[in-house]
Amino acid sequence: MINKSQIEHGIQVIRQVVKTLPETPGVYRMLDEHKTPLYVGKAKRLKRRVNSYTNVKKLPNRLQRMVASTHSMEIVTTHTETEALLLESNLIKKFKPRYNVMLKDDKSFPYILITRNHPYPRILKHRGKQNIKGKYFGPFASISAVEETIISLTKTFQLRTCSDSFFAARERACLQYHIKRCSGPCVGHINKAEYDELTRQAIVFLSGKDSSIQKDLAGKMQQASEQQDYEKAAIYRDRIKQLTHIQSRQRINIAAVENADIIAVAQAANTTCVQIFFFRGGRNFGTESFFLTQPGETNCQESIGAFISQFYSEHQPANKLYVSHMPDDAHLISDALVELHKLSSLSIETPKVGTKKELVQHALTNAEGALKRKLNEAASYKKMMEEVAKLFKMPEPPTRVEVYDNSHIQGTDPYGVMVVADQTGLDKKSYRKFAIKNKQPETGGDDYAMMREVIERRLKHANEESWKLPDLMLIDGGKGQLNAVLQVIEELGVEGVTVVGIAKGPDRNAGRERFFIDGREPFSLPENDGCLHFLQRLRDEAHNYAIGAHRTG
Repeated sequence: MINKSQIEHGIQVIRQVVKTLPETPGVYRMLDEHKTPLYVGKAKRLKRRVNSYTNVKKLPNRLQRMVASTHSMEIVTTHTETEALLLESNLIKKFKPRYNVMLKDDKSFPYILITRNHPYPRILKHRGKQNIKGKYFGPFASISAVEETIISLTKTFQLRTCSDSFFAARERACLQYHIKRCSGPCVGHINKAEYDELTRQAIVFLSGKDSSIQKDLAGKMQQASEQQDYEKAAIYRDRIKQLTHIQSRQRINIAAVENADIIAVAQAANTTCVQIFFFRGGRNFGTESFFLTQPGETNCQESIGAFISQFYSEHQPANKLYVSHMPDDAHLISDALVELHKLSSLSIETPKVGTKKELVQHALTNAEGALKRKLNEAASYKKMMEEVAKLFKMPEPPTRVEVYDNSHIQGTDPYGVMVVADQTGLDKKSYRKFAIKNKQPETGGDDYAMMREVIERRLKHANEESWKLPDLMLIDGGKGQLNAVLQVIEELGVEGVTVVGIAKGPDRNAGRERFFIDGREPFSLPENDGCLHFLQRLRDEAHNYAIGAHRTG
């Protein structure tokens, strides 16, 4: 129930702001009593748009609640509505206001890069900012898809994958040359003109124009054969066969789609899933699911518009977006992305017939399936949190669980990690890793000291929104690790957190774990206990993340 006096106060705050507003484009922020952003919006005419919030009877319940919580506003004017849209997207990602639809788990996608900062270009996988001079192809939905494609391309075009420093230091050809995955430019086994031609062919192939390459290679094979240069003819033959193999695995038989992103949105139980398919050069570069946080009463048009604005603020879009639901500001979003990414054009369409409609329907089916799995997983996690609360005698089911593990390599390169789960599943964006700063003994890491350091550093962030305190801490280890953590918690005056040590059983056998809780005797659970399996999965997730910390540094 919305308090009448609160909503009247919010209306008065907004009316005072409206008096100062121009009829120009801009961005507005609703702030609560702590100056925390509640909502970020954009407007073509600020005065008219902000004034609409004073007519609360026409607002949905979520926006009525927002008005009731509004204590002040901040305004930024812009030159154009397009500029306002871009600023709105950036501010939403920065402040994460509770009444905006937000992309919950934005991901960094891998690309294939062919460099242009060296006489002999290199092919490699790339993730992050595109600040290396070269030609980028993607995005791909997974690293494995990129790695598989690069292996196929090195077999076909024999471009180097080594670093520039490795290239400069070579005196003899490396293994890649001998297994025919590199043409050996570092030691002069190929001249620059020939290598440039291989580079050109690889770029043309990744751009989706492989039929012209095959035709060109077939002509060169025929010419070499007529000149009785059978060794060179065999090289061309093998390249054609490899290209055909790649096509059979990657080529989609959809002539209507060259470069496009297929985007579909499904909603159920106040949860939104967006499914996106990436098509580049007529190839399917993979698919990915995203889940949005939404403040309720949000329709598919609003959700897909918020997704496109936020997702493509950091990712390069295709020149065509085929969507299941047309966003309300489609033309504005299109203009903003053209301006942001310096594109020649970008269209957003909802196909009505034919192959493109079938693709969107296929994406929608995938979105509905991913949403169903997510809701089932959330129901399972909620149930297991209730079981965990009973097991550890907690007053309420935990809404945030943090799991800690340490890892080192014979005392060197020590890391501590934290993984997070809530009542809907694993919260991977909240995972953290801690490179251990305190010197470790050469004979092996001091696990107690490492755990103490990790917990101290984690609890320093206790007042930050993205580091809110957990209800339950699961510590990989026994009584010693538990006591180390409890000592830190007591020293820092932290209250309301249940701490449990989970130690592997004899011979580190899974299923024979022992649990340690302050004030209780250590205990074990039956090997077929569902709660045990759930806690094992959380512990194993932390362990795998710790191992990954070594690989990524």
